[in-house]
Amino acid sequence: MIYANFFKRILDFILSLCAVIVLSPLLLTLTAFGAVFMRGNPFFLQERPGKGKKIFKLIKFRSMDNRRDKKGNLLPDDERLNKYGKFLRNTSLDELPELFNILKGDMSIVGPRPLLVKYLDRYNEEQHHRHDVRPGLTGYAQANGRNALSWEDKFAMDVWYTKNITFFGDIRIVWDTLITVLKREGIGSETSSTMEEFKGTPDGLKATWRAPY
Repeated sequence: MIYANFFKRILDFILSLCAVIVLSPLLLTLTAFGAVFMRGNPFFLQERPGKGKKIFKLIKFRSMDNRRDKKGNLLPDDERLNKYGKFLRNTSLDELPELFNILKGDMSIVGPRPLLVKYLDRYNEEQHHRHDVRPGLTGYAQANGRNALSWEDKFAMDVWYTKNITFFGDIRIVWDTLITVLKREGIGSETSSTMEEFKGTPDGLKATWRAPY
């Protein structure tokens, strides 16, 4: 628990600061490319719930453009996800600006992924525990299936992680995430290039995933 409650935050700050410095040329390059391919602001900011359900502003590189139909409504996600956006998602480069969220203390390197604020009222009692810790740049679910998992399995993994945080476990998650990204596994769900909206877990429906110990 000493690692989870104290050393984890220190490591998050040191490692994210080093990453920002080392990756600054890449961050600047992607910012410039994003401004061109997204025809404007290359960044995506959105309110997300963090530890204790405290709301913060998540920052990512924008992967969907702002194309609209004749009535002025945004086109579906699949149509606005252009080739550059697909490249960012396939390589997970769209997540890099979250290093600044980690520096600020809103996020951790490893933890449950921060999801939409509107989902807060849709979690069941057990799923709410995913907010007992800081959300992460990557997490146990991202290292073991990403968007190919059902929502119930993702949340089961998230809650299990909050109760089993260890230094070597975090190292394993980061390593497994790198392998998953390189293999480009689990980028979309079975029916969409992005993850379908979470509408709540029906009564009686349980996760199929089982904890490793």
